[in-house]
This record gives sequence, C-alpha cells and structure tokens, in this order.
Amino acid sequence: MVAKAKWFLKEAQLRIKYMTSIDCIFCKIVKREIKSPLVFENEKVVAFDDINPVADTHILIVPKKHIDSVETIGEENGKDILEMFKTSKLLVSKNKLSAYRLTFNGGKYQHVSHLHMHLLAGDKIQWNKL
Repeated sequence: MVAKAKWFLKEAQLRIKYMTSIDCIFCKIVKREIKSPLVFENEKVVAFDDINPVADTHILIVPKKHIDSVETIGEENGKDILEMFKTSKLLVSKNKLSAYRLTFNGGKYQHVSHLHMHLLAGDKIQWNKL
C-alpha cells in the first residue's frame, strides 16, 4: 500500500510539472535542454527509458517534431510515425524481446502533450499505472 501511495505522489508531481511547463518536456529532451540518457536517436526520433516505468522494459519513442497527440496527426506526419515504428522494431531486436506491446495514450491518459509510443515488455505490465 505504501509503494502504491508513493507511486501516486510521484505521478501527481510529474503531472503538475508537465501541465505547468511553458515548453513541452519532450521537446526539451529532444533539444537536449533536459538531460536524459537516450537509448536511440536519429534525425526523426529519440528513444529513452521512461522515468516512471510500468514494465521491466519501458521505452518511450518520441518524434523530434512536436505533434500534440494522436488526434492531431496529419498526412505531413507520415514519415515521423513510420520512423517511430521502425525504431520500435530496431529496439525490439536490440533488446532481444520475444514478447512486447506498443501503445499510444490519448486524452486524459496522455500525460505529456507530445505524441509518443510506449515500448513495453516483461513479465508484468502495470496497465493501471500507464
């Protein structure tokens, strides 16, 4: 119970930080204004470990171009989206994952208003915390 309370407190603090930031936190990571160890980077995307993982493997794949959400994807974003999936394929191979999930969150479930894909793998994924 204590662990769950600590997780909720950390999650609340992160959401407040994200909602009150003038700039997008993922854009700041892309611009290297916020230091975050990258597990992958190319001209279109970056990938890094989630700071609040809900699975043994929890990697975020983020387009460098700011796209608010699934709802705002346009035809002009096709190459960015394709690159996200290519990156997921590369990371699955690199991490030798035999079972994994790729997810996008939207609406109130999207904690950061910058499109991102979750690569999740492991014995137990904590869906209620995603």
